[in-house]
Amino acid sequence: MSLPISRHFFTVAEFERMGQAGVFSNDARLELIEGEIIEMSPIGTRHAACVKYLSRILNHKVGDVVLVSTQDPIRLNDFSEPQPDVALLKLRDDFYRNAHPTPGDVLLVIEVADTTVEYDRQVKAADYAKAGIREMWLVNIPAERIEVYADPVAGEYRIVNFYQRGEDVKSHTFAGLSVSVNDVLG
Repeated sequence: MSLPISRHFFTVAEFERMGQAGVFSNDARLELIEGEIIEMSPIGTRHAACVKYLSRILNHKVGDVVLVSTQDPIRLNDFSEPQPDVALLKLRDDFYRNAHPTPGDVLLVIEVADTTVEYDRQVKAADYAKAGIREMWLVNIPAERIEVYADPVAGEYRIVNFYQRGEDVKSHTFAGLSVSVNDVLG
């Protein structure tokens, strides 16, 4: 006799209570995606360098009008709280001290992927699109390109652009914002 497998999906509130109760080790790198607790991959040197570059250049280019957030949680809904590598958020006087940003606060998310390209492209991009995040960039380290996803409709991005080495990524959210693929990838 086979028994059905039962899965329990966690809410953001449950996930946060588990963290506060010490269920996870202090150095655990976890995020909640569609109710599932996902262990994030270790951060490699190329990944870390891309995040540092993006943080620096975005702070320089748009840091006076937005908050550049690095590897911090965003509450998409009751079942998803990803930690994008970089996010551009609406400025707030409290710097989101009382609550994590929600989709209405997010202008752009950037995921840097070395070993998680397919997961980020299929699962996380869909989660961001369903939440109405206007623009997502995927820094695809193995392919040496940056993929831009914009204009979410019915849980999918209608605009998809690929930028290769030698090109500049052009944002759909910020007129005039461009970033060199060569500089991001090193």
